Amino acid sequence: MPYVPHTPEDVEAMLATIGASSIDELFREIPENLRVAPGALNLPSALDEHKLFGELKRLAAKNTALDEVTCFLGAGIYDRFIPASVSAIISRGEFLTSYTPYQPEASQGYLQTIYEFQSMIAEIFGTDIANASMYDGSTSMAEAAIMSTGLKNRDKVAVSEAVHPHYRQVLDTYCWSMGIEVVVLKTEDGVTKNLSAAEGCASIILQSPNFFGQIEDLSAHRAACDTDGSMMIVVADPFACALMKAPGAYGADIVVGEGQPMGVAMGLGGPMVGLFGCKKELVRHIPGRIVGRTKEMDGGREGFVMTLRTREQDIRREKATSNICTNEALMALANTVYMTAMGKNGLQSVAESSIRNARYALSKLEEAGAKRVYGGKFFAEFVIELPVSAKAVRDALLERGILAGLPLGDYYGGRENQLLVAVTEIRTKDEIDRFASELASVLSSATSQVEVKA
Repeated sequence: MPYVPHTPEDVEAMLATIGASSIDELFREIPENLRVAPGALNLPSALDEHKLFGELKRLAAKNTALDEVTCFLGAGIYDRFIPASVSAIISRGEFLTSYTPYQPEASQGYLQTIYEFQSMIAEIFGTDIANASMYDGSTSMAEAAIMSTGLKNRDKVAVSEAVHPHYRQVLDTYCWSMGIEVVVLKTEDGVTKNLSAAEGCASIILQSPNFFGQIEDLSAHRAACDTDGSMMIVVADPFACALMKAPGAYGADIVVGEGQPMGVAMGLGGPMVGLFGCKKELVRHIPGRIVGRTKEMDGGREGFVMTLRTREQDIRREKATSNICTNEALMALANTVYMTAMGKNGLQSVAESSIRNARYALSKLEEAGAKRVYGGKFFAEFVIELPVSAKAVRDALLERGILAGLPLGDYYGGRENQLLVAVTEIRTKDEIDRFASELASVLSSATSQVEVKA
């Protein structure tokens, strides 16, 4: 059975209906030099369904599955425990296939899940409100920055270099398209201490715990924003918020983050779900949507409705605050089920276990020959310095069944020997001990080879 259901006769009839003599004429506006010549793609021959699944299985086998290695890689996407209830609920047809709830009377279950999601995220972040339908943490941050420039009528935003590099790349793309300057704030000992370069910016963006796992001084962040009249934007980890003082309690205007660690599998870098909370006075300026709880006029039955939806598809384009066309509602539902299943105590327990495991892992890795790069407080991620290339060590450990972490050389110049290591609540003592033992072996072997060459 062909994948395209149209026969040559169907295609001919459709072209005749619209007055085109051929497919080429249909796409005549595309310049010749941009068209792919027939046969130039060198596509393989078609496969039947059985053979196609075999080919897909062969391609999938090239990937390394997490059940084949022990994962110490984080950097924004984390290997955490996912309760069975998450997949059981999000795989139900009424949730799995649902889309934008344009008809509230037919979408009460879907609307309630969004409402509960918003309520939980607002509580975790310590903000007045939270929205839904953000793509991921990076676009949430970029949307917050754009929002601040409109509110402050300034064309600059400041962001710490300790904010996730991918987030900053997305921010650069958003701001470039709108003529907004991005000022990068330098760090000292892994944290952002000098905020003076942010003078005149619409907002100052810090991440805490930051990309290096270090805890930033959010009180100083708030003070700097007050001094210059800037908005305080914080990129936060929901698990850190479950244990430490939430950014909203420091007076953050906007708090954003990534929800993947709460019930969403790592996958191949997605799907993800953006989190976005803010002060209530900013509600009319936020992107995304807000679902509210109300009562019927007749009968007083409780119900849920789309209270705010400022997409350009729904209101006048010049009044829109976002052009987000779809949403991550299924992943937000996974977050909601996860948070419900774990509860407040469960989230705190996950955070505490991650911290204990991370500190134990750091001590064992230092015994194996690594050296911690930064001082100060850290959460569940840390940077170590190795005597040889971090990429070479990562590759060697991967062959031994350990996904060691993220080499920082590709993101920060001069850090080719530094490795960012993440330790979650599901890493065991035996796994950490084996990581340290294998690291010591790899470093010993690498040092011997250097000595032989010398």
